[in-house]
Amino acid sequence: MLDWTAILETVAPETLLVAVGLLGTLVGAFLKERFARVAFKLGALALFAAAALAVYYWEGGEAFGGLVTTNPFVNFAKAVSFGVAGVALWIADGFFDRHGTLRFEYPLLMLFAAFGMGLTLSASDLMTLYMGVETLSLSSYVLASFHRDSPRSAEAGLKYFVLGALASGLLLYGASLVYGFTGSTNFEEIAGSEMGIGLLFGMVLMISGLAFKVSAAPMHVWTPDVYEGAPTPVVAFFSAAPKMAMMVVFANVMFTLFGEAVDDWQLIIAIISGASMVIGSFGALLQNNIKRLMGYSSIANMGYALVPVAAGADIGAPSLLLFMTIYVIASLGMFAGILMMRRTGGMVEDISELGGLIRSRPVVTLALTAILLSIAGIPPLAGFWAKLDVIQAGMAAGLLPLVIMLVIASVVSCYYYLRVIKVMWFDEPMEEFQSADPSVALTVVVCGLLMFPGLMVFIGVLGGWTDAAAMGLAN
Repeated sequence: MLDWTAILETVAPETLLVAVGLLGTLVGAFLKERFARVAFKLGALALFAAAALAVYYWEGGEAFGGLVTTNPFVNFAKAVSFGVAGVALWIADGFFDRHGTLRFEYPLLMLFAAFGMGLTLSASDLMTLYMGVETLSLSSYVLASFHRDSPRSAEAGLKYFVLGALASGLLLYGASLVYGFTGSTNFEEIAGSEMGIGLLFGMVLMISGLAFKVSAAPMHVWTPDVYEGAPTPVVAFFSAAPKMAMMVVFANVMFTLFGEAVDDWQLIIAIISGASMVIGSFGALLQNNIKRLMGYSSIANMGYALVPVAAGADIGAPSLLLFMTIYVIASLGMFAGILMMRRTGGMVEDISELGGLIRSRPVVTLALTAILLSIAGIPPLAGFWAKLDVIQAGMAAGLLPLVIMLVIASVVSCYYYLRVIKVMWFDEPMEEFQSADPSVALTVVVCGLLMFPGLMVFIGVLGGWTDAAAMGLAN
């Protein structure tokens, strides 16, 4: 008999998402495009409800014979991931309507991708982990190529699929080696096994597969091309929800599955982190397309986020949650701003097109400025405190070379963030953008406001939540 109480405590958000997704598939099959606009809002509301359920069942539980396990650390990531995914879906319908691609399949794919995120976060078994990763990945490949008549979108989806298949193969082969040398797929049982050479190879392959999912070097090569070619609302989703979910999954795997072997993997994570910082920061310097720039920026920021992972669970877990939460909020706001870059001829993505934005859209410009400065880590904005927390975690773990690289990469990144700000404030005004959906403009403004030091209570409250969530992981 199924223990429905344990199931609800563990996977209530995922149950809701898959139920709404399957019901939406049935209704969409009959109503076709008449269901499209309703499906976008219904899907967003389902994602918000899933985030609320993750908070409601904060303490988590265990279900399905130990295949899925949740705790406050995981549920915090679920709440943030589902919440930002809901916002990304809520602001997307206007874009697809203008491009003549408003179809009910899009929100359903988002729901199934979110289900994959939740399942991966809840995984306490190698089989569950792989099922969740593939559910997220397969939905993401289709989302990237959703504009099927656009060569750029088709190319983005194809590149994502081919490279993603390679990464999935590495992850699966690594998991099979881990199973072969331990005789179990359960995280808890594997964690108690002695680290031999075979298990070490399996761990390295799993790290390589997970590095692809978070855009960490050297598995980063898909990121700029997919960011540039995929529809902007899709990239808004990619840059926020899966980044949060998969980075926490990455950390959860290292902290729980290989927690006893921290001395064996700390240097590996540190190398990946440093390479991501260097490639992301310097790669963005030559970009003129703002979506490609944000793609390289995400690589660098995933490098920063890997510093607390390398620091270990006791020191790094709260810093990771704080940094990733502030980053995904800022990233979502930035891509909402890119969604507003539309003129008579269609969407524009060149940084020069933002010239003189302060004169036509002063409130949005202020919000985007705050977001960019926050991502750069300029005090006293929220991103500065998040990076400071990461630096403190790195110092406490004795990762001084990595902290030095973080500071240098952050200084380098200031150039291209300030370049965008300079274009918005001081360049000659361009043709004014067309009116944006109120929900898109509101998203930019709210995300910008959350970066301002006047709302430091937000940082304080968020820090309390991340500390409590990290304690849940330790327990």
